[in-house]
Amino acid sequence: MKIDVLTLFPGMFAGPLDESIIMRARKAGLLDLKIHQLRDWTHDRHKTVDDRPFGGGPGMLMKPEPLFAAVESLRREPTKVILLSPAGRKFSQAIARELAGQKDLLLVTGHYEGFDERVRQELADDELSIGDYVLTNGALPAMVIIDAVTRLLPGVLGDDESSLDESFSHGLLEYPQYTRPADFRGLKVPDVLISGNHAEIEKWRREQAKLRTRQQRPDLLE
Repeated sequence: MKIDVLTLFPGMFAGPLDESIIMRARKAGLLDLKIHQLRDWTHDRHKTVDDRPFGGGPGMLMKPEPLFAAVESLRREPTKVILLSPAGRKFSQAIARELAGQKDLLLVTGHYEGFDERVRQELADDELSIGDYVLTNGALPAMVIIDAVTRLLPGVLGDDESSLDESFSHGLLEYPQYTRPADFRGLKVPDVLISGNHAEIEKWRREQAKLRTRQQRPDLLE
């Protein structure tokens, strides 16, 4: 998969995307990731990317000229262009799987008071938000989406079944997990998990996943 990111803050991506699973995916050639500075597509000596909104109001808006120039330069035939802003549909595991099936993504990160509306109308294939809150810019949401999508790519986790029973994979939170020792400070692993009865273990896990979801995220069951 190829992912391009258009941002005003390339330096924010250096640490998180050079570690752990994403680093391994890049080294293995499973993820081709490029971070681009939006100001490289400006044409004035001040490298201006924002201006005051028509009609007045606080803050500044991202100008259409550099965004159109950048997207038109980076976009290829299969590219899906995604704007990252609080106004987008809320990102989820289902959307992560949807994006993992794409060959080419271009993530366009917002800043200031957001985008000139013509950017939404003419350039965007989708618009995503990672939650109902406002961040300083779209760099962190872009990293979240890259991480969630990358780990779903075939071969990235080593065992592709690792992602099948995680939280949200089946609309439920993940069941409780335990490892050795079986008795830690008097806190014991449930007997069913060390029984060797795989049918009973699977039944217990399904029940516990539903119980945990009902207790902690009842909205997922609605």
